[in-house]
Amino acid sequence: MRVVTTQAGLGRIENGAVALLATAFPHIGAVLEQEGSLQSLATCAVRRRIALDEAELTAPLGRPHAVWGVGLNYLSKAELTGRGLPEQPILYLAASSGVLPPGAQAVIPPGAAEPDYEGEIAVVVGRRLYQAAASEVWPAVAGITAANDMTARDVMRTTGTPALAKSYPGFTPLGASVCTPDALADREAIAVRTRVNGQLVQDDTSAGMIFPVADLLSRLSWFAALEPGDVVLTGTPAGTGQDRACFLADGDEVSVEVDGVLPLVTRIARPADAAPREKRLAEPVS
Repeated sequence: MRVVTTQAGLGRIENGAVALLATAFPHIGAVLEQEGSLQSLATCAVRRRIALDEAELTAPLGRPHAVWGVGLNYLSKAELTGRGLPEQPILYLAASSGVLPPGAQAVIPPGAAEPDYEGEIAVVVGRRLYQAAASEVWPAVAGITAANDMTARDVMRTTGTPALAKSYPGFTPLGASVCTPDALADREAIAVRTRVNGQLVQDDTSAGMIFPVADLLSRLSWFAALEPGDVVLTGTPAGTGQDRACFLADGDEVSVEVDGVLPLVTRIARPADAAPREKRLAEPVS
């Protein structure tokens, strides 16, 4: 099942159209907070249908309570950079205020000189996971969606803090739809691709992860409880702007494609007249 949140309400994607559902839930995140899965939407009555290209898609999960991420989780990325494989996941927590709806514009803030894209598979938690075994993870997953885990590379260097480099408003586009695990052809090899202005720059599958989805969420759950509606970004493969020495510019369009999910399109705006502001954390006063 593929589900979307639209201006007209929740809907299932069926035969190239959106079947708008007779439910009072405002978005998918609200369903998960109350029910822990999306299964009730599979049998929910349809009030009307609209063409997919006419639907005004909004943030599918609303604003998640927590957005977790992981650094260096693809073999292709490690091989390209020459870095050794981590023994434990490199985890961080990003501000949920950075979540951006599909199709929206991400405005690069003053002082972020090297804005970058990171196409990723985002895992949406359905049931609470705490100190869970890997075998318990997929049964508790509500679905997957696409993410663009944008990063200001220069801010990452100067602060050494991923959360600061990734938490600007609009730096975490999510969507456009959520695909339940049962609809995936192979949940151990989920494809993820990124295109910048139509050019394919990232192309990999979750089979290339250093810490696969079940292992990653299990390890994370031993330190923090993952609650319904939380999102875990699972890392990005080789081919980022950092790898290509080519960062995002005004007018760029980034499209992230994940198996079973509508493409996540983000348009980049970088005002030319915005003077860089003082980065206080980057340049502390002694």
